[in-house]
Amino acid sequence: MAELSLDINENLKLNNKVEENQKNFLENSIGQAINVGIDIALRAVLPNLIEDEIINVKDTILENGFKEGVKEVINSGINFGKSAIGIVTGNFENTNQIQLAVKKGGIIDKVSDLLDYSINFAKKKNLINNQIATLIKNGKNNIISSISDKIEETLTNQIKAVEKLEKYCENWKDAYGNKDISKMEKAYKNIQNYLSKTIPFEKIINNARKIENIHSLIKNNGNNFNLTADELKLAEKLQ
Repeated sequence: MAELSLDINENLKLNNKVEENQKNFLENSIGQAINVGIDIALRAVLPNLIEDEIINVKDTILENGFKEGVKEVINSGINFGKSAIGIVTGNFENTNQIQLAVKKGGIIDKVSDLLDYSINFAKKKNLINNQIATLIKNGKNNIISSISDKIEETLTNQIKAVEKLEKYCENWKDAYGNKDISKMEKAYKNIQNYLSKTIPFEKIINNARKIENIHSLIKNNGNNFNLTADELKLAEKLQ
């Protein structure tokens, strides 16, 4: 009974950690996509400005309400999107759920409103002139389209990254079954590489962590594959 309680607590801790990691990952990746989208679009909207002037305009918009607001927009949009697709509690299980949540959460519409606010605020404070403010507003549809494209590109790349990570996990298991330490090492390095690049899903983390534990145990035992039942059971514990 005590062991069951311990397992439940450990799973709860893992769920909470996954949720926090997913939140941080989405803040960073979607935030970067929005940043890049604005950067690309401003060059088209303000073609007569030199590079340094465009950077100054962008920084002015970001520092006057936009940067602070984006994090809240992403979080509130993701939470609303979760509810809209039926994820009342718990974490995302796959990238398709995230794509749907982003669309249902109205993140693009909220970013559009935030952009309006930041432009108006910067204009009111005389940080950008009327001409530049007007050009940006007239080109706002292009800016929002660029942001939307970059978010979609980011999530599409995540789908590919998750697929590769799952493939490398399978490659490791095949190599482990064949007791091929060289191929295990190659797959393991790829797993570690892609873990840092992908949205953390509980199933993938569990799988990768078990692989990590067994891999380390074999390496520490001098590449000895003759593991006892107790060693394997210990290695498969989510630590």
